[in-house]
Amino acid sequence: MTRTRSARPAAELSREDIRNTVADLLEVPADSIPDGDNLIRHGMDSIRMMRLAGGWRRAGADVTFQDLAEQPTVERWHELLTTRSAPSTASAGTALRTVDSGAAFDLTPVQRAYWIGRGDEMTLGGVGCHAYMEFDGSTVDPRRLEEAVRQVLERHEMLRARFLDDGRQQIAERSPWKGLTVHDLTAVDAPTAERMLETVRDRLSHRRLDVANAEVLDVQLSLLPGGRTRIHANVDLLVADVASIEVLLTDLAEAYREPGRQAPAPGYGFAQYLADYRAWSETPGTTGSPLTEAKDYWKDRIPGLPLEGPRLPLAKRPEEIGRPRFSRRSFVLGTPEWLRITARAREHGLTPAMVLATAYAETLGAWSDDPDFLLNVPLFDRQPLHPAVSEMVADFTNLVLLHVDLGRRTPFADRVRELQQQLQQSASHAQYSTLNVLRDLRRANGGKRAGAPVVFACNLGSDFVGPQFRAELGELTWMLSQTPQVWLDHQVYRTDDSVLLAWDAVDELFPDALLDDMMRGYRQLLEWLGAPDTEWTCPVPPVAGGVR
Repeated sequence: MTRTRSARPAAELSREDIRNTVADLLEVPADSIPDGDNLIRHGMDSIRMMRLAGGWRRAGADVTFQDLAEQPTVERWHELLTTRSAPSTASAGTALRTVDSGAAFDLTPVQRAYWIGRGDEMTLGGVGCHAYMEFDGSTVDPRRLEEAVRQVLERHEMLRARFLDDGRQQIAERSPWKGLTVHDLTAVDAPTAERMLETVRDRLSHRRLDVANAEVLDVQLSLLPGGRTRIHANVDLLVADVASIEVLLTDLAEAYREPGRQAPAPGYGFAQYLADYRAWSETPGTTGSPLTEAKDYWKDRIPGLPLEGPRLPLAKRPEEIGRPRFSRRSFVLGTPEWLRITARAREHGLTPAMVLATAYAETLGAWSDDPDFLLNVPLFDRQPLHPAVSEMVADFTNLVLLHVDLGRRTPFADRVRELQQQLQQSASHAQYSTLNVLRDLRRANGGKRAGAPVVFACNLGSDFVGPQFRAELGELTWMLSQTPQVWLDHQVYRTDDSVLLAWDAVDELFPDALLDDMMRGYRQLLEWLGAPDTEWTCPVPPVAGGVR
């Protein structure tokens, strides 16, 4: 993870200080950023702006993500930081209230939803919220890999978290991981090895780890003919968001490369982070507190929100499915198309992530009975409450509801801008959880069911699998995620020179070939957006195969 320069009080920052911080974050020369340039054109995105806003709030500035996003220039940010000061809740790196690191502590709203949703009695439940990954490499040594995993388990306390029956979590002294399971397939021929690998994948990719007993991470290794190897990794997302998996993989590669030289534990636990976060956001009813402002924001939004996600054709009602089984569809967008999309996005002052989100929404709308729907957008919202936060493994996920209304034809760039501005406003008020918003939405509509089971999750800010891991342990070649109560989860990952776009879905919900048709239409739409002669100042053409 990129680290920003240590912050002085925000009111004392010069334009040069801000420019240098931004340049460090974007990994570009500081002298390439003029005062008045839109920073999105230099690669600034929502996740980075959220981190900057959080850090500057800790340094005494009364600014939000939305404030930074409205006019993302060095000049405007300097004006905001030097004129909108507020008393800081605590100096960066100072705990507001010390917690007992061995005591049980509350789940976050998103963790609670994952934990409740995994129950067999829940609709589309009976599955853990987890990620399964395969990494193909060569000559990986089983003993070194096992020791590296043990070092990572020791370093990151949330990889030893157990989830209690009373809905809390607690850090165990030791992980229950029994050691590296090795599948030795070196003596079989290649076709037999492939069949056996499929059996391993089928068994591991749909596991529900025993989180009550702190089983939240498992790593296994297949030894293959010709010195090839495959690492199988399971991570329960109760303890790790996408950025945390990046940290985990980086630490695993470092521990493998240099056994016994693992960095010390971050020294700041998730329980302490949550206590500090709650102290900062305060409680509803406290005038001017972030939580009060967020609750008021969503109260005003409720009357205009639809009740549900896109009304896609279904083969079965969710209640008719026992234990859902997810499958993955994915493709890598062509490099020329992706480069043109990112260049055009920056010309229009748009983030590439929101371009993808809007294209996804257009695709969903082409099959939805109602053009007015909710999209569920995870935010990887780790606030810089302590210098060690960037090194932590934990689930910092927050969720935001994005209201999509495709009822009128709109130039594509304008549609992206509208959704981008809405997301920026809503993300600045994410202290009031989406679970509470859905509850309020249900109450406001006479108890009718409210939900957002279609997801857009984007991680373009950094490489999901870094070069060191790829060199030491292998390339990511296959992945699947599953989430209780989710129908369709679109995940976006940066590759070396393009972008991987993946849909994880409960196939049993949908008519045969529907998801294949939708993904084909989505891909063709993105290729149109990235074509040399496409203008984003006109509406998108009808999505191929769509029914609307």
